[in-house]
Amino acid sequence: MLNNLKVRLNNLFKKDTVIHNLELVQDFIVISLCIGLFSVMLLRLGDMFFSLMHLHKSQQIISDILFILIMVELFRLLVVYLREHRISFGSAVEVAIVSALREVILYGILEIQLKQIIGVCSFLIVLGVLLLIRLVISRLSKTDSSENDPKSSMEEVIL
Repeated sequence: MLNNLKVRLNNLFKKDTVIHNLELVQDFIVISLCIGLFSVMLLRLGDMFFSLMHLHKSQQIISDILFILIMVELFRLLVVYLREHRISFGSAVEVAIVSALREVILYGILEIQLKQIIGVCSFLIVLGVLLLIRLVISRLSKTDSSENDPKSSMEEVIL
């Protein structure tokens, strides 16, 4: 009886089992975020529809549209995580870029102080450089893999 309990406890606290259980909890959290994000998207879409009926400022409407697009990108980011258990770097950078541009559109370029404009521009430049670095690294890894595998380089030539 005592040995049986020890075996069960050992199986429960094995590294693979603990990691699997933590991943299940994390998946539950991400699914909850997806449901919440989808609900907020629907509510904001309804609000935007009613604001179109009253013809508010076009700046606010554009900002609302960009906000919904940001939420769609975040939803897509969460779905990619659920499928592949990794974060899509490209999608995350896209969300950051669109978010920064939304803030500029929301406040208007003429109403933003020079320091904030320089900060947003610097932020966008850094994100662009990160995307370029990612592109270069992915191309270098493809080149390295094709040099190590002559069959794959022949297939690329044929394609």
